[in-house]
Amino acid sequence: MSDLRFEDPSPRPARQGFRLGKDRAKLMGVCAGIANATGLDVTLVRVAWVIGTLVGFGSLILIYLAIGLIAD
Repeated sequence: MSDLRFEDPSPRPARQGFRLGKDRAKLMGVCAGIANATGLDVTLVRVAWVIGTLVGFGSLILIYLAIGLIAD
């Protein structure tokens, strides 16, 4: 058979874990850090966070503050 190689044409850089995204931060950088860690767009993460906060009766606000104070 033929020698087929399936390689990723654009390898992703190795992630070093979760860190706050101070460079793209609006408040504490939590959503920017989540976007950096997952590879998603920061606007998508922020919109999802707001929707989750509204649906969860504000419980994500406490989680946001906890992450912002504990991380980094």
